[in-house]
Amino acid sequence: MKTDIVIAGTGVAGLYCALNLPRDKKIIMVTKSDADDSDSFLAQGGICVLKDESDYDSYFEDTMRAGHYENNRESVEIMIRSSRDVIKDLISYGVEFEKNADGSFDYTKEGAHSTERILYHEDITGKEITRHLLSHVRKLENVTIIEHFTMVDIIAKDNRCYGIIGRNEDGEYTAIEAYNTVFATGGIGGLYKHSTNYRHLTGDALAISLKHGIKVENLDYIQIHPTTLYSTKRGRRFLISESVRGEGAVLLDKNMNRFTDELQPRDIVSNAIYKQMEKDGTPYVWLSMKPIPPETIKSHFPNIYKQCLKEGYDVTKDCIPVVPAQHYFMGGIWVDSDSKTSMDNLYAAGETSCNGVHGRNRLASNSLLESLVFAKRAAKAIGDTKPETGDAKIEIGDTKIYDNCKTEYKKAVFDEIERMEKIHGQDNNEIKCR
Repeated sequence: MKTDIVIAGTGVAGLYCALNLPRDKKIIMVTKSDADDSDSFLAQGGICVLKDESDYDSYFEDTMRAGHYENNRESVEIMIRSSRDVIKDLISYGVEFEKNADGSFDYTKEGAHSTERILYHEDITGKEITRHLLSHVRKLENVTIIEHFTMVDIIAKDNRCYGIIGRNEDGEYTAIEAYNTVFATGGIGGLYKHSTNYRHLTGDALAISLKHGIKVENLDYIQIHPTTLYSTKRGRRFLISESVRGEGAVLLDKNMNRFTDELQPRDIVSNAIYKQMEKDGTPYVWLSMKPIPPETIKSHFPNIYKQCLKEGYDVTKDCIPVVPAQHYFMGGIWVDSDSKTSMDNLYAAGETSCNGVHGRNRLASNSLLESLVFAKRAAKAIGDTKPETGDAKIEIGDTKIYDNCKTEYKKAVFDEIERMEKIHGQDNNEIKCR
């Protein structure tokens, strides 16, 4: 196949990038699973926005503090300054955010935020945003979406990317040649035993980047979410949004005593929970939503309420067992402020990229915003460049395929993560979740 642009991934980063590319460009989007099986659909809490100019300094400081001041200040400023335009775009696509009786936005608050600045749609904000973006992309005549197509390598020569190589469900290999390529493959949760991510998110773009010497950064910066519903079942862990703690939910030990400040940054709360679990000798702690009025729980957190009922817990009356799990990846493929990687004609956006916004630890509800802002910048950068042609020898027969994290290809990601952990001497509880 030949196209102008190929995008690997159909989450918010890939979709929003496609929507912002010139309509005269032929685009092919590929995804390992169904187009709506992206972590973007799973985001519960909301999306941050700069409410007004008076909130800028506070928002900037909250982001920097959560990231242990290792954030790229330029990237943080770009994200915050771009937030209101992104929200306007989302609303134009039909996205609905909760509002007050007078028609103004109903902002909520999460951990490490000094004020309410998060827009939300019930407790399925990611689904609300992503489904509208996907619907609009499907209407574009210049975009073709190929599902159940696994990217296994890129076509590269002399530090220039000429497209990707992938495999369909029948094991057939196909090369997709393109002037520009965008990695938007999401995180690495599928490599972990306990994760809130879909299992098919296994760091494919990272492994390919390591193979080709594409610059990566902070691969050991992995966020553990403090509260997922404890279960002995296999598979993805159900996230209990940080918003519930923002609305008043509290964490309790085995004796039903509160043991930490629930609104600290996620890494601090996660470590507090681990220490309490070790002290109590239990595989979980308790989360009580009783301080939240029942009507608020059912209106603001209907999905959480229904899921917990399925597991036998009525959160309006019962405490629920929660445990930290791998949630988000702050490191990734290094990109500049226009989402360009160190390889020519190759861009990366969303969780698989690292533009430095999040630093060592992501501030709650910055992920959707960051993905959208820098996906749009990637689209603009691509649209502003003239296509360059060149010859690249495609050797599909030499391509190695690895299907899961137990094999050499995906193991390369873990090896690099562990190497960086030793260098930095970190203890962010990553090992405990593998």
